[in-house]
Amino acid sequence: MLSTDYLIIGSGAIGMGFADQMLTETDADMIIVDRHHLPGGHWNDAYSFVRLHQPAAFYGVGSRPLGTDRIDETGFNKGYYELPSGADVLSYYGRLMQERFLPSGRIKYFPMSEYLGEGRIRSLLSGAVQEVTFRKRLVTTCFDSQVPSTHPPSFEVAEGVRLVTPNALPAVGPGYAHYVILGGGKTAMDVGVWLLQMGARPETIRWIVPRDSWLMNREVTQPGEAFFLRAAGGQLKQFEAASAAASTDDLFARLAQARQILCVDPAVRPSKFSGATISAHEIGMLATIKDVVRKGYVQRIGRDAIELEGGQVPSRADSLYIDCTGKAFTSRPTVPVFDGDRITVQLVRGGLTCLSAAFVAHVESMDRNEAEKNELCAPILLPSTDVDLLRWMLADLRNARRWGADKDLRRWVQEHRLSGAGVGSADESARGAEADRIRAGLRELRPKAEANLARLLDGRC
Repeated sequence: MLSTDYLIIGSGAIGMGFADQMLTETDADMIIVDRHHLPGGHWNDAYSFVRLHQPAAFYGVGSRPLGTDRIDETGFNKGYYELPSGADVLSYYGRLMQERFLPSGRIKYFPMSEYLGEGRIRSLLSGAVQEVTFRKRLVTTCFDSQVPSTHPPSFEVAEGVRLVTPNALPAVGPGYAHYVILGGGKTAMDVGVWLLQMGARPETIRWIVPRDSWLMNREVTQPGEAFFLRAAGGQLKQFEAASAAASTDDLFARLAQARQILCVDPAVRPSKFSGATISAHEIGMLATIKDVVRKGYVQRIGRDAIELEGGQVPSRADSLYIDCTGKAFTSRPTVPVFDGDRITVQLVRGGLTCLSAAFVAHVESMDRNEAEKNELCAPILLPSTDVDLLRWMLADLRNARRWGADKDLRRWVQEHRLSGAGVGSADESARGAEADRIRAGLRELRPKAEANLARLLDGRC
């Protein structure tokens, strides 16, 4: 019979982030159970050329930096803080487990295992079942990460049609004269950029986009003082747009005009938002792909035609189809983070998954009752539609206001590594007259933005 304080389901970014913060702030024991053979969650299943979409400063755990805070000098991320590869992330979590978690003596790790419920852990290899009791909490999450390699296609594929996931693309891509990217999300965009980087000509690529997406401009998501004027100035522009918008369409127009959000084709109004970030350089590369099909989701790929919700287009026998239709995260309805003997870690700051996990652990360590803890950790629903961007912004503003009202919490967030603190060297631009103007503008417009977003969502203008 195993016994622990916290039973954590999953050794991905959420589980590892929660456990790391509990190691730092408490003396609790933990057991981590995961179906994968290595820590890192869905990164184990991702394609080889995947990279983080946000700077490394915002990812990982609080006790250990990911990356070296290097600013890239070449490539599509030139001028911005580094974006670690999937291999970098897996190595990071593997070393964290071996160098910090297990040597602590307070964490037991069960890879290639699943939690069956009712205090039972089963090995996926032997089938052996162990019983476990947890004295304090079962820690799980509402995130359901998916990548194309872990699920079958949701459409029919005729015999003789070659369909692969992005994982297989580097091995099987050479030799094909034509490529068809299926999906409109960030994975599909990664594939498009990779094909172009590897030398594919834009005219050899067809892109089937069921729904166009709004994306966050990586320019304004950079941490550190060196980017203060761009990042904080960008946040001020977001507040200006949110406080002045007369309708949801007006808000998107203002945000796009201010370059806070981007889309691949300005002539097409996106209907999707999932929180992904992208650089203007990547957008420029993707815009060179002119054969873009917008007829809804794929129903069937035949040897002569591709059947879609809104009609069909002819197909080519020499095409390689790349399935990018998996959802990075499947959004489930939010539930209270703290509920009896269960903690369900969810997003509590927009776009900052790892900080959210660390913050939930920090609140768990505090001497507060359950209602007070849930007040501080109001969950933010993972976005999917364009209108979800408004909900995302509003919920983030409300949580930031709650945290800011508590001096100790405000200091904890400001100083925590995953908030971007401590990145880069001191920069005078963060302390000049323009910086003071931006800070004053943020203080003035924050409540106005919150009030107007609530009005827009209430009226769905």
